[in-house]
Amino acid sequence: MSWIHFKIGQPKKQIVPKTMLSDLLSIPQQVERDFEREYGKLQQLEDQIKKLHKDMKKSTEADVAMSKSAVKISSDLLTNPLCDQDQKFMESVTALDTAMRRMDAFNQEKVNQIQKTTIEPLKKFSNVFPSLNMAVKRREQTLQDYKRLQSKVEKYEEKEKSGHVVVKLHQAKEELRPVREDFEAKNKQLLEEMPKFYNSRIDYFQPSFEALIRAQKWAFFSVV
Repeated sequence: MSWIHFKIGQPKKQIVPKTMLSDLLSIPQQVERDFEREYGKLQQLEDQIKKLHKDMKKSTEADVAMSKSAVKISSDLLTNPLCDQDQKFMESVTALDTAMRRMDAFNQEKVNQIQKTTIEPLKKFSNVFPSLNMAVKRREQTLQDYKRLQSKVEKYEEKEKSGHVVVKLHQAKEELRPVREDFEAKNKQLLEEMPKFYNSRIDYFQPSFEALIRAQKWAFFSVV
């Protein structure tokens, strides 16, 4: 796909205003509805991916902070004067410290696995959206040119057909033709590629989420 470079930053907006399309008779309304539907699905997907990526990062950071805090607590207890005064207490705290350090090591390994198998793929997938948004922006710019030149043609068609008007009408149509073809090509390409990209999300993320589940199970049973 031309805009997929597995690189989003364009603000959310209605790329093709509906009020602009009503008077653009050369573009079927169904084409615009199809475009808005497919692009809308991808905008929603972009929001979901960005939120999931942010939440996953927060989750792993919280996991690391928790296990590090547990190690600090057990380490601080070892330096408590009570440990020097009570051998049984010293043995209990030493066992706790060993367990907390073991848990921290397993937890760090789990976080590393999640980073590689889930967080990084999420970021890689989200990096596609700026290219998509740029392709949609180029389509919108071409559509604006198409509308302007179509109006110009209609203006000359409404005038009395003098020699001067006929020449101007011919020039306007010649000017419109390549712009119309350019818009139709951009529109066709996006309408073909956007559903493919949207549907690819399942095959792309299924291995990541399976790896996430395995990492969580491995960490749990390793500690237990």
